[in-house]
Amino acid sequence: MAEMVTEKSEVPPRSAASSERTWPPPQGQWTYEDWLRLPDDGWQYEVIRGVLYMVPAPTPKHQRVSRDLGFAMWQFVRERGLGEVFAAPTDVYLPGQETPVQPDLLFVATGESATIGERGIEGVLDLVVEILSPRTWWRDRRVKMPLYEETGVRELWLVDPDLRTIEVYVLREGAYALLGQWGPGEQVRSEVLAGFVLGVDDVMPVEV
Repeated sequence: MAEMVTEKSEVPPRSAASSERTWPPPQGQWTYEDWLRLPDDGWQYEVIRGVLYMVPAPTPKHQRVSRDLGFAMWQFVRERGLGEVFAAPTDVYLPGQETPVQPDLLFVATGESATIGERGIEGVLDLVVEILSPRTWWRDRRVKMPLYEETGVRELWLVDPDLRTIEVYVLREGAYALLGQWGPGEQVRSEVLAGFVLGVDDVMPVEV
């Protein structure tokens, strides 16, 4: 099931500042100012290349995976002073992009090209994790993955809780190459986080 892509016609303007502009904007013409007008109503909104994407709040399964994977990654990074790990919703402004994206998890290495400020994180990310679901898999694979590749994200994890698999892609001369795909009983490795080993079963145990 592909994620819903909508013009969100039921969303009212927050102010009259842009009343001369058609609301909602046509798909492909959404701007940062339009994104700012969207309500805080429990949905996740992202504008990518002028297109509005929206999905409902994540499921408990998604949140468990995010919590356990994020904690394991954070613990590894913190103990070694490597940088910082953030979870969604954190606004990330990738190079050349007017509107932010919100990865499920992300790692920013100390002293690298991304900066952490009041409005969010800006610049090239070192590692991004996207947790797939029936509502988000299309956006994550077909929209966000090419965007991460284009903007230089060094490593991308695609986590599928339903299949209990983790795919890791690394940037090679401007294009993603598959480092590996791991499933139940196997251990994931990272190139960006050298030495980080994660058991798939530790974050996606068999459901009883």
